[in-house]
Amino acid sequence: MRRPNRTEPAPGQESVWDYPRPPAVEPVPERVVVRLGGEVVVDTTDAVRVLETSHPPVYYVPMADLELRPAEGSSMCEFKGRARYFDVVGGDVVAPRAAWNYPTPEPGYEQLRDRVAIYPSAMDSCEVGGEVVQAQEGDFYGGWITSRVVGPFKGAPGTLGW
Repeated sequence: MRRPNRTEPAPGQESVWDYPRPPAVEPVPERVVVRLGGEVVVDTTDAVRVLETSHPPVYYVPMADLELRPAEGSSMCEFKGRARYFDVVGGDVVAPRAAWNYPTPEPGYEQLRDRVAIYPSAMDSCEVGGEVVQAQEGDFYGGWITSRVVGPFKGAPGTLGW
């Protein structure tokens, strides 16, 4: 599938096609809130986001802020290193393999060591600055889509070759 044309961002928006490769890590000035099982499992102003060409931002929150259980499997990112996975617990709900982290990140990604990224599709809701995010299509990248970012976004079926 050929990559569709880049959506031109409006004032106050950013295009994921302007994000760098290799990815950049930047602090998030807004409050990030995540809910699961009817409970707030994360409420922080200490999040970072990873920006990578064609992907909605992936938000990372302090691991200490939520209840995690080790899960099976791992994956490899050519930039960030080897990821491990976690189940996220909220109330009586356990979301399997809903978070991941890089325990020994590659140089340049040290800020991710004690943080986890969370798949928004596996949570009741995720918010950035009070806005409920939309989950990135697909089951691999875990991007958080807000009104601030425009695509098109990689992740949906047929976009692997972009």
